[in-house]
Amino acid sequence: MDDDVVFESTRTLTQAEFADWVERRERWDHLNRFELLDGRVLMTPPAGHPHGEIEANVVARLHAFVRERGLGRVFGSSQGFQLPTGDTLEPDVTFVSRERWDAAPAPEPGKFLRVVPDLVVEIASRSTRTRDRSEKRAAYEKAGVREYWIVDPAARCVIVFVAREARFDEERIFGEHERLASEVLAGFESAVADLLA
Repeated sequence: MDDDVVFESTRTLTQAEFADWVERRERWDHLNRFELLDGRVLMTPPAGHPHGEIEANVVARLHAFVRERGLGRVFGSSQGFQLPTGDTLEPDVTFVSRERWDAAPAPEPGKFLRVVPDLVVEIASRSTRTRDRSEKRAAYEKAGVREYWIVDPAARCVIVFVAREARFDEERIFGEHERLASEVLAGFESAVADLLA
């Protein structure tokens, strides 16, 4: 178990059991974040600075681009996704295309979304860095995410994976003095420095 993860279950749960478990935890008003990965419940502590500011930067830029073009929906870190892999994850930022949104089951208030995002962004922290690059990368690839970014504030870069024939290609690293371009959101570009806090 990663020393920075506050809690990792030893018993595995299904997505339905996890949803019920999370609902019971909500009554405790937890600040922690819970996800289901490979059947294990993972709890990580609230993120420290500059995580929230970076999330706000990424959401603001993606949301403006997507909304102006009517491409779909952008979500922040409080939205959970029930993936067809059996994982229920809460990425820091996601984009769901209009096509995937329209083909997905209708959202139910208070429930996790049952749609695979086209683009997932995770912001690496001390407690998530290893898992973002390994287990979560594998889960997103298996689920059918088309593009995956890991924003790494410590390394001052964004690592990008793009799915080609259902598998992520080799990582591309964009440093803080470079411009990042998305393949999933054709025409979207941003200076990496503008995403970092």
